[in-house]
Amino acid sequence: MLFWLTELSDGGDFFNLFRYITFRAGGAFLTALVFGFLFGVPLINVLRRTQGKGQPIRTDGPEGHFVKAGTPTMGGLLIIGALVTSTLLWARLDNPFVWMVLFVTIAYALIGFADDYAKVSKQNTDGVSGKVRLLLGFIIAGVAGFWAAHYHPAELSYNLALPIFKDTLIYMSWLFIPFAMIVIVGSANAVNLTDGLDGLAIMPVMIATSTLGIIAYAVGRVDFTEYLDVHYVPGTGEILVFAAGVVGGGLGFLWYNAPPAAVFMGDTGSLALGGALGAIAVATKHELVLGIVGGLFVVEALSVIIQVLYFKRTGKRVFLMAPIHHHYEKKGWAEPQIVIRFWIISLILAMIGLATLKVR
Repeated sequence: MLFWLTELSDGGDFFNLFRYITFRAGGAFLTALVFGFLFGVPLINVLRRTQGKGQPIRTDGPEGHFVKAGTPTMGGLLIIGALVTSTLLWARLDNPFVWMVLFVTIAYALIGFADDYAKVSKQNTDGVSGKVRLLLGFIIAGVAGFWAAHYHPAELSYNLALPIFKDTLIYMSWLFIPFAMIVIVGSANAVNLTDGLDGLAIMPVMIATSTLGIIAYAVGRVDFTEYLDVHYVPGTGEILVFAAGVVGGGLGFLWYNAPPAAVFMGDTGSLALGGALGAIAVATKHELVLGIVGGLFVVEALSVIIQVLYFKRTGKRVFLMAPIHHHYEKKGWAEPQIVIRFWIISLILAMIGLATLKVR
């Protein structure tokens, strides 16, 4: 919205700053951060009053989690409110990729909100049916896949770009849409599975979003793509503003989610942020790089899949408990120890993912 202030510029004054994506990304970050600090306490107070007993705690979970009973959930509303407000203020609203990512984020937040509301109101961990959640998630992701393919350059549309391999594209035809759907839905649910300890999910989300935001900025500039030998996707640079909003809103939320958490993000936040990561990857043609940058989320999801399949086949467990962060809890690792070590792993993976921009 503020981008239109450039119309008041003569090219050499303050208003000219709004032409620069990096300036507006900084504005989005600060706006989202201030939003989180301003509305964090009032939102938590409202959630406490309306939810009563707070988020239900799994009876089969780690014993140490029972002390968290009564902690309100749906804190993801703070992150979503911050990033949507900052994006609408600072991003170019004529950019289709910004609206595509916002669409996925808000739609998945609504699914997560319905799931959180069902859990809190019924005071059990069942929530909305998994089949219904998946169906709605795939429909939203399908729309986003078509959206992205429509606005991609003709030479990239319906193609899969491979990291490291220069100028290598695999034409997928209509299969690109199901592939995009799997990327977005898989990302959303992987982040959702990771959100099991205080502060565990939000920092890796911020790290991954920052990384994808940098990638989006790079592939959205023709001079950068020529230097890096990556595919040019016009318009994706504006996604950096959205990414900055996620980081600012995420830091504002982490202030209250740091151990011991005063609020949980719930499915409202985890599904929305995971879906946003998948949508950015699809928009920038870096779907496979998301698997590296978000490698922690991939491992968390795989640990659940492996545990379920192996148990159905043999009646035995591979991990003491899944997702894998609970396995380390069962092994005696302290919660802050797990969280900080997983943050470190996320940062390492992000650096590897960024390296794919130049390793060609």
